[in-house]
Amino acid sequence: MRRRWIGLLAASAGVMLLMVPFTAYAATAETEVTVGSTDTIFSQNKQNEPAITVDPVHPSVLVAGANDNIDMEACNAGDPTTCPFTPGVGVSGVQFSLNGGTTWVQPTYTGYSARGCLGPAACVPDPAGPIGTLPWYFENNIVSNGDPIVAFGPKPDGNGDFSWSNGSRLYYANIATNFPGQEGFNGAAAIAVSRTDDAATAAAGGPAGKNAWMPPVIVTKQNSALFSDKEQMWADNAATSPYFGNVYVCNVGFRSNGNGGAPEPVLLARSTDGGDTWDTRQLTPATNNNQTGGRQGCQIATDSSGVVYAIWSGTDIQANSDVIYQARSFDGGNNFEKPEVIALTGSIGQFDPVQGRFTIDGAAGVRTNTFATISIANGTPTGANATNQIVVSWSDASAGLNNEQAFVISSTNGGVSYTAKASVSEAGDRANQPAAAISPDGGDVYLVYNAYLDPWRTSTADQRRVLGVVRHADVTGGVVGGFATVHRGAVGDSRGSSANALTAGFIGDYNQVIATNDNGFAIWNDARDATVCAAMNAFRQSLIVGVPIARPAPQVDCPASGGTMFGNTSHFAGAYSDPS
Repeated sequence: MRRRWIGLLAASAGVMLLMVPFTAYAATAETEVTVGSTDTIFSQNKQNEPAITVDPVHPSVLVAGANDNIDMEACNAGDPTTCPFTPGVGVSGVQFSLNGGTTWVQPTYTGYSARGCLGPAACVPDPAGPIGTLPWYFENNIVSNGDPIVAFGPKPDGNGDFSWSNGSRLYYANIATNFPGQEGFNGAAAIAVSRTDDAATAAAGGPAGKNAWMPPVIVTKQNSALFSDKEQMWADNAATSPYFGNVYVCNVGFRSNGNGGAPEPVLLARSTDGGDTWDTRQLTPATNNNQTGGRQGCQIATDSSGVVYAIWSGTDIQANSDVIYQARSFDGGNNFEKPEVIALTGSIGQFDPVQGRFTIDGAAGVRTNTFATISIANGTPTGANATNQIVVSWSDASAGLNNEQAFVISSTNGGVSYTAKASVSEAGDRANQPAAAISPDGGDVYLVYNAYLDPWRTSTADQRRVLGVVRHADVTGGVVGGFATVHRGAVGDSRGSSANALTAGFIGDYNQVIATNDNGFAIWNDARDATVCAAMNAFRQSLIVGVPIARPAPQVDCPASGGTMFGNTSHFAGAYSDPS
């Protein structure tokens, strides 16, 4: 159900509602973004890891990305107890809002699709079937494989000069793999970027919508043993920057395909011609051992002077701590300074023996991480009124077990120094995968995260409540003020989520928020419509105790109810005007 949110004002005795004017468009408390899939078919009903961006010169235009199983075969195609990622079928979903986030559409294109494989026969995909994911991958012998990130930048003219008056160019970065039996590139996985200069036509779908997209471009410099992963992207979108229009993609390069503690350097790719061509450089050593540790979760942003800031999670052996590193470039991404530690972080969640990794909700549950986000008040689109203040956010359990909190640090001197970390999540929330964005004029910070409301569970019999939370803080004289909650979404249960292997829950690795001077646009993973399945709980509990039972068939053993069913994780988003 869609509700209108007008404004909130924090008062000393609590939070009270106020009617306040705004100059852009009506804010939207929340609406579903992933509207194209069928909620009663697993795993077509499964979406996670959202991305969102806003066109700085047309702020009513929003684009979202998702790891989206909309085009996958149903579980009961072939063996009803297996829910495979259909080989060759893409998972990089795309959604558009042309009215400031009030409503969303997911266009339909044509491509390699298993959407019609509903069983009981084994799946035979349609090479010209309906897809709700990025087009032109099958035609180029590659597969869109998720980890989406979207960004708007200026469009270049015929001479290669960038200006917002030329129009806006949408960039969509994701992992790409080779189509089965083909070799679109070397290696197991690459980073690819799709582009369109006509979001409205792309949003309409059909042949014209498909043709509005350019073919994907491989960004990473690949070899036969490279698995490129965990990418993020940024377009230099402030007209005052001498590198205005540059586009940057950072990612972790898992060499030797990530096997056996393989080297994993942070890599950066740069395009100066609107995404046609890319050059790459290495920001960190490639080592991954007891002396250096590994690295993950890079993020990137630029200020109004074109300084490039890259951050990532790593380990400082001397400090005996997980940390956030920062490296800066003062020449448009050509050279980077030596990385420096800007924050110490703690661990998050607890170790799950079923998966051999840390989870936030419990055993056989949802994986977690401490990946950080970065945002800079760079004055986009003109660069005017930029404060260039930086905010960095992450979450960890340094405050104690089952007390995960979201933290923010800030810099007003170009990343030379940062404030001490401050807890910014609501009391009682176990905050997971936060993202913060500062407005281009530096006056507001918006925060989004998933709040887990129960302690880490050892039994699937106990509820694991989760919801999305959006908060806001004013910035005065470079000081980020106290955060107040502007929205709490509907509560779901993470036990209703699932990896395709069915052995554990899965919601994804991040949420995202982006800000204009009038609004914050937040998107989050949501489990409100994911039905908890008793048969799946029993199966996962058998894995926890080490006495496995037969794997359930989701479409049979987890029947639909009320128009939804097991596995139906979604993305919700809202537009929030400055409550002050």
